[in-house]
Amino acid sequence: MTEIGYTLSSEEHGPGELVRYARLAEEAGFDFAVASDHFHPWTDTQGNSPFVWSVLGGCASTTQSIRFGTGVTCPTIRTHPAIVAHAAATVAAMMPGRFFLGVGSGENLNEHITGARWPEASVRLEMLEEAMGVIRKLWTGKDTSHHGKHYTVENARIYTTPPEPPPIYVAAKGERATELAARAGDGLIAVAPDRDIVRRFEEGGGRGKPKYGQVHVCWAPTEEQGVRTAHEIWPNAAIGGELGSELPLPRHYEQAAQTVRLEDVAERVTCGPDPVRLRSAVQEYVDAGFDHVWVHQIGPRQEEFIRFFAEDVLPKVV
Repeated sequence: MTEIGYTLSSEEHGPGELVRYARLAEEAGFDFAVASDHFHPWTDTQGNSPFVWSVLGGCASTTQSIRFGTGVTCPTIRTHPAIVAHAAATVAAMMPGRFFLGVGSGENLNEHITGARWPEASVRLEMLEEAMGVIRKLWTGKDTSHHGKHYTVENARIYTTPPEPPPIYVAAKGERATELAARAGDGLIAVAPDRDIVRRFEEGGGRGKPKYGQVHVCWAPTEEQGVRTAHEIWPNAAIGGELGSELPLPRHYEQAAQTVRLEDVAERVTCGPDPVRLRSAVQEYVDAGFDHVWVHQIGPRQEEFIRFFAEDVLPKVV
């Protein structure tokens, strides 16, 4: 049985709203929720970017059973892996057995803010793997020192730890990231229903590990309204190539989005009120081999979407 999740879109909503949506998602029957971890939104129109660890603390205090994860945290430049380890351990202690740490190599959009150099992709993956090792060492609750190529930790100990360390799932798109996810991660995170990614992940050592995929939708009373909302708020869905990881500021994404047409967004975001189309969008991931799919509703109609999805989509997803 595929597990279905809900996106807590930190780029679009304030912290209080996100905590409330998490509670509504739990009441509606979603299995898990995934919170984005950004310092900046993709565009100014999205308009938000609360600190994900504060949001997750609020979610922990207002929910009982729904699981949560970060989708995804970059533990390499903006935030030292020791701090990510501390934050994640605290959240996991607040919701035992209900939290996973999703990690990725990040975007210049968020990571440049401290003035650190934005390295090339191969170095970012090297940093990510070392950071994951640091996090796992600290989660033992033992005195830890680490003197690596990219990170130093001296005489550190995390005193508040969960009963069991949370799993670490790795976001992957290219071959090297997929290989890292299979070899060093506890699961895979992807943003496209790509059978090749799943195959490479399983062949590289990920067989039997969870596979999470995110699908973007925009429920609205009509398909045209949905497309226009998605085009206004989430044009980055149609910005391809390496721009998603390389552009440094929201205004740069807005400049790139000037070339994005309504039909470009319509090709990448499932829009409108048709439950069959939304189920089909989820089913694409299931057919590609994903066992966990979380859904991002673009725009302000979150409560309406949660009710609609719970009544017309969730009961029929296999």
